[in-house]
Amino acid sequence: MRRFFIPNPLTSELIINGEDAHHISRVLRMRPSDKILVIDPEGKVAVTEIFCITENQVSCKVCEIVSEYSESPIKVNLAQCLPKSDKMDYIVQKAVELGVTNIYPIAAERSVVKYDKNKQTARQERWQKIAVEASKQCRRSIVPKVEPIQDIASMLSALDEKTVVIMLYEGIAQQGLKNLLAECHAKEYLILIGPEGGFSSDEVKLCEQHKVHTVSIGPRILRTETASLAAVSIVLYDKGDLGGS
Repeated sequence: MRRFFIPNPLTSELIINGEDAHHISRVLRMRPSDKILVIDPEGKVAVTEIFCITENQVSCKVCEIVSEYSESPIKVNLAQCLPKSDKMDYIVQKAVELGVTNIYPIAAERSVVKYDKNKQTARQERWQKIAVEASKQCRRSIVPKVEPIQDIASMLSALDEKTVVIMLYEGIAQQGLKNLLAECHAKEYLILIGPEGGFSSDEVKLCEQHKVHTVSIGPRILRTETASLAAVSIVLYDKGDLGGS
């Protein structure tokens, strides 16, 4: 059954607008009496039946609330310094599939790509759409939020103090990621991944001032897109649900 995310809490009757309505009516060619799954912002899932459909609006009534929740017991956020080319599209898609909660695109000092304000907004919107589609595909109960492009300082200053921040660093790391996770029992983690050129010395000092944990995940130097997904997988396996129940 097709699933769609709605922006408001579930009610007995609801309306789907915009691109999803167009997709339902023109692409899927659904008709009244067809059923779809809808998920509200809290992750509540319902089977609904379409009773009125136009090109830009689909009206549904709730038939059944479904007991389904596919989120990890911990929150793992990804702060990815902007990579070259379209690698960020791939990283967003796969990180959402793995189970991240939020994604922070970071404009690092050594990031090759530089976006102006208009381009930043367009890219954020593109990545958010990718997150929505990936959430539908892998049956997520929420859509991870892709935050606006920002620098490391802005991101660190806005974090909850209880969040454990982990920076993968090819320089002198404090310890291995495996050892750090054995010592940590937090409910929320943020993984910080550098661009192709690595972190600058100023960025490393800034992270040290914010008590960020610098870790290694082994002796090999990984590409930025490999490092981000490897680290997310390790944390979600060790602390979350990737290992299965």
